[in-house]
Amino acid sequence: MKLFNILLQWYGKAILKILGWKTMGTVPSDPKYVMIVAPHTSIADMFMGKIYSWAVGFRSKIMIKKEFFVFPVNLFIKLLGGIPIDRKHAKNTVDQMVDVFAERKKLILSITPEGTRARNRKWKTGFYRIAVKSNIPIYLTTIDYQNKTLGFLCKFVPTGDFDTDIKIIQQKYKGIKGYHPNKFTINE
Repeated sequence: MKLFNILLQWYGKAILKILGWKTMGTVPSDPKYVMIVAPHTSIADMFMGKIYSWAVGFRSKIMIKKEFFVFPVNLFIKLLGGIPIDRKHAKNTVDQMVDVFAERKKLILSITPEGTRARNRKWKTGFYRIAVKSNIPIYLTTIDYQNKTLGFLCKFVPTGDFDTDIKIIQQKYKGIKGYHPNKFTINE
């Protein structure tokens, strides 16, 4: 398995180099955190994010509806880092993820705060509520197509005041361009 990870890391670095992309920031050592990825304007973001994670050698998880966890699709979804979420469960998605964080010693959860690839002025609050309820930090990451850079921007420790915190978080993304720049917006 170690050899596989070394080869995967080499492969990820080679792809980024061929495509002319550079990485930024340092992979955090925190055992648990929510990682938000913005802007999210194209399905290409998922592929670039996966290549980045190979190149720098870390694995994050994503939430996927439990209905997709059927054989043989479940094998691919687990390989991508899928965590099943039951949307019909009495507990909402946030509380389900808080339980998952409580059960694990280590977990990195990737979330796109916009919640869609379409233009969306109002970001979803789930990433923030998961972090607050789980008492974990939020790491801001980006895929900037204009500058061909991707990686970690900074660590953000939520205060519990969403309205103030979201303004600070969104300002960190000022000037960053998504694959479709006209689809990414922050409240300025």
